[in-house]
Amino acid sequence: MFKRVRTWLGPIGEDLKESTDASLLSSLRFLGLLYGPIDRKLPIDKALRKAWARRLPPFVGWRHSFGGIAYLLFMVLVVTGVLLSFYYRPSVDEAYPSLQYIGTEVPFGWLFRDIHVWSANLIVVAILAHMARVFFSGAYRPPRETSWLVGVLLLFLVLAFGGTGYLLPWDQWAYWTSTEVLSVVRQMPIVGGTIAGFLTGDVFVSGATLSRFFALHVIVLPWAAFGLLVLHFVVVRKHGMAAPKGYVETGDQGTPFFPQHLLRILIVSALVLALTISLAAVFPRPMGDPASPFEPPEGLVSSWVVVDVSLGLIRTLGVWGFVSFSLLGLLLVLLPLVDRDTESSLRRKPLVLSVGLLFFLGFLAFWVVGRQIDAVPPSAGIETRILEERAIPTPGESAVDNGGDSETGQDHE
Repeated sequence: MFKRVRTWLGPIGEDLKESTDASLLSSLRFLGLLYGPIDRKLPIDKALRKAWARRLPPFVGWRHSFGGIAYLLFMVLVVTGVLLSFYYRPSVDEAYPSLQYIGTEVPFGWLFRDIHVWSANLIVVAILAHMARVFFSGAYRPPRETSWLVGVLLLFLVLAFGGTGYLLPWDQWAYWTSTEVLSVVRQMPIVGGTIAGFLTGDVFVSGATLSRFFALHVIVLPWAAFGLLVLHFVVVRKHGMAAPKGYVETGDQGTPFFPQHLLRILIVSALVLALTISLAAVFPRPMGDPASPFEPPEGLVSSWVVVDVSLGLIRTLGVWGFVSFSLLGLLLVLLPLVDRDTESSLRRKPLVLSVGLLFFLGFLAFWVVGRQIDAVPPSAGIETRILEERAIPTPGESAVDNGGDSETGQDHE
């Protein structure tokens, strides 16, 4: 019977191979499961075998996995984010209850939510590790300056993803952390007020802010990320991996993509997924009380590494410390324009080396400082006058006001 089925399916399979365009394999390249060029003149099965047979340079090893880890975590964030959006409701009245519903009523909803939270932390670590490897190996220099530029922009985009998503739980911790950071942004010179006004959409963090953050998080930023990822992959595949200093290419030496490098990808992916799921299960993100602009919480619980860094900068160095470190990050974009010598070691360029060390070590140092912060300073509070103007009177207060108006009217009569 099996022979009959195989005999019947055999011609169908051959027809599918002959009629299917090999360019469909480009989707596997986008997922990182293929590295070699696609020969579109061949049938799809032969084109796949040819691409798998391509050898990677012998210097490509485990330390080159951080970029792939970041990409895997991004895909995890996309999948879990889509699942969470089925139940999340971006409004002041329903945001907090909808997350409680996800955590208590939706099957495995708490797990997907915490996988999303931990993936947002781990992707920052993976991107910084990837950038550190590229920086200290000098791989940002020509002809790979476009790849470096797009990579730095992707880092900023991930920070924007995390910043806009941080407010969405709409609990006290998320609300007052966002309030403090936006207050600091508003004090930045020249563009700070404009940026803060655009993001807030109101006098203070309110439902308008929540709506804008949600729209940026699920509509605007994903499209920007898709475009930058495609561009990043194109330029990386065009120029290949940067060879270490003194490396001489010698013909067919190297590691075949299949099965050695593909197995390495699968091992790293399995370990990263296992780590993310384990962290989500053992260390879930707690929920604070519902957000209230009238009463700061007694303490803050941070759930994102970048928030720790930001609060560490703000509380120790103030607004200008936050601004200076942000400008230091922007300087990374200019590195290929300043350092165009592809031969010299970074040790001979103390200024360039100092910028990189200051950024990476500063991030680590202020993360440690920020982890110790658990209180909201008075400066993060909202001006009393604004709160009184925006306050909605309770039914009892409204009745008293109406009664007073009536009595006043009767007196006038």
